[in-house]
Amino acid sequence: MCVLRPPRWAGELAAAVRRAGVELGSLARRLVQPGATTVRLGVSGGADSLGLSVLFAALGYRVVAIHVDHGARPESAAEGSLLASMLWRFGISVVERRVVVRQGPNFEARARRARLRALEGAATAHTMDDQAETVLINLLRGAGLVGIGAMEPGPRHPALALRRAELVAVVRAAGLVPLRDPMNDDARFVRVRVRRELLPLASAIAHRDVVPLLARAAEHAREAASIFAANPEVAPMTLALAEWVESVTGLRLSQAHRRALVEVARGTRGAHVLPGALCVRRVKSWLVLSSKGQEIARLGL
Repeated sequence: MCVLRPPRWAGELAAAVRRAGVELGSLARRLVQPGATTVRLGVSGGADSLGLSVLFAALGYRVVAIHVDHGARPESAAEGSLLASMLWRFGISVVERRVVVRQGPNFEARARRARLRALEGAATAHTMDDQAETVLINLLRGAGLVGIGAMEPGPRHPALALRRAELVAVVRAAGLVPLRDPMNDDARFVRVRVRRELLPLASAIAHRDVVPLLARAAEHAREAASIFAANPEVAPMTLALAEWVESVTGLRLSQAHRRALVEVARGTRGAHVLPGALCVRRVKSWLVLSSKGQEIARLGL
């Protein structure tokens, strides 16, 4: 287990972030933290990656920021040096890598692939907001479960449980000014329109922030895809039973509970207790859900 020693300035940053209504401790708890003391992180200079790099540094990690220059803009050649001048006081070193991406069709996708190759497995600063955008983009492309599952939380995507606004608060508290990439405002790119038009419209229609809902849908899709991969013969039954229980109770069942439901339905397990003291058992050709001995729902098998 790595031993982290937060720098002296971390307390001052935490206080500044708190004044913006964000707790550094809360961010740390939701962040996927590596097992080593060094973090390699792709940093574009935008608020998300700047905020995440400073957050990791504040927690005591040695941060190596990898900046990839696509050569798409004349000013991009100087951005690596500019980042280095901004981040040195936080103990963050900057590594510059350059790739060539020709202008033309699918520039956004080709630039992304080139950037990922150049990062060589380094973490990225994608947030829950990015996850929601990816779910919608993949749906628009007709994706299945894997596409809807979007990005997998983990060392490569450590910030998927954080919101973009939270990392912006860290950047402001640190006194940093993010670099502006005109591509992020270019409505020719699908992600820009999803971010600026589709997500706000969906939230307006739902009368709530849909970003957490889309992130949860991605989690469900990843879980379902893993069930299909591990148990192709029972996956449809597992999904059907889980959806039945979730529709009746509102519970979000773990894979262990879902597997137990299948065993009860097959008759290889007599009964199973779900969270909230709910009990599911098979009675002849019915699956019966009860609470404190009182039947609340049943499903024909």
